[in-house]
Amino acid sequence: MGGTKIERPSSLNKNSDLFEVAPAKRTRVLLETGLVMAAFLILVPVLAIYRVTEFMIFCIFVLSFDLLYGYMGRLSFGQMLYLGTGVYVSTLFSLHVNPNPVLTMLAGVLGGAIVAGLLGLIIVRLADASFALTNLAFNQVGFFLIGSAFQEVTHGEDGISSGVEPWGFLDFANEPVAFVFVLVCLLVTFYILKVLTNSPYGIIIRSIKEDESRVRFLGYSTFYYKWLTFVIAGGVAALAGTLYTLYIQFVSPVSIHPLSNVEVIFACLIGGAGNLYGALAGGVFFMTLKDNLATHIPEWEWILGILLLVIVFWLRRGLTGFATFLIGFLRQKIARGQPAEA
Repeated sequence: MGGTKIERPSSLNKNSDLFEVAPAKRTRVLLETGLVMAAFLILVPVLAIYRVTEFMIFCIFVLSFDLLYGYMGRLSFGQMLYLGTGVYVSTLFSLHVNPNPVLTMLAGVLGGAIVAGLLGLIIVRLADASFALTNLAFNQVGFFLIGSAFQEVTHGEDGISSGVEPWGFLDFANEPVAFVFVLVCLLVTFYILKVLTNSPYGIIIRSIKEDESRVRFLGYSTFYYKWLTFVIAGGVAALAGTLYTLYIQFVSPVSIHPLSNVEVIFACLIGGAGNLYGALAGGVFFMTLKDNLATHIPEWEWILGILLLVIVFWLRRGLTGFATFLIGFLRQKIARGQPAEA
């Protein structure tokens, strides 16, 4: 890190927009979003449509974690708290306020962002192990509140059914409609995060990951950017939670359990942290692995341990990093006019 050169983003000045992206880059992001859409549409004939829908919801959750860990370099063991907040806020909103699915989703996302904003005032001041474990502690508190303290409202471990009702064509009991709606949410999320990470804001949070003291020396309020990133990540996680509620129509404390954080961490590492494509690839790969292994091997989790060792020692940039390296290697071989070795 000591030799890393961090420069002030050239496009960021007093008169520029923090989230401004050149038109050419926006066009490229649109094309990349189209490729993501095509990839998930291709999965439909291969897998059952309901499985692809669940995969996409999980991928949105992985995107939230990747923004926090992959781009800003803050490992969180408590991302399930914000997904669970979205789950329960949207469920209780549908039961006691309004069963409209759109309003329910907005309430869940807003609830997750507010919780992240309040806790972020404390958490983002920390770093490394303190950051990770404090998130875990708050997640454990949230799990206790949902499962025990407020069980008269949440029904505790018995779970609670959502009160969402169809609204026009938006009926989540209809599989194709649910699939299209979740796909649109995934594509919008991917597009927004892609634009953000390509903007001056994205340069700043990546610089914070490399050397926060240098970013602070350049005159930026690193607390503000860390807090903003934390809130965005919490809101995206809550979006995944609300979509889960709308689709499954039943929730329980499992959706906020601290141990479930392992899944999103594994998915991000498998795909490649700091790469939105890696988050998507890791999410799909992990869910596929989980479904198939759980069907044939009772205690399948030990395989994840072996996979983690492989990633740590040989695939530190994940599947997308390995694919990028392989493509670059083959291009060099072709450019030199030499046949690629197997």
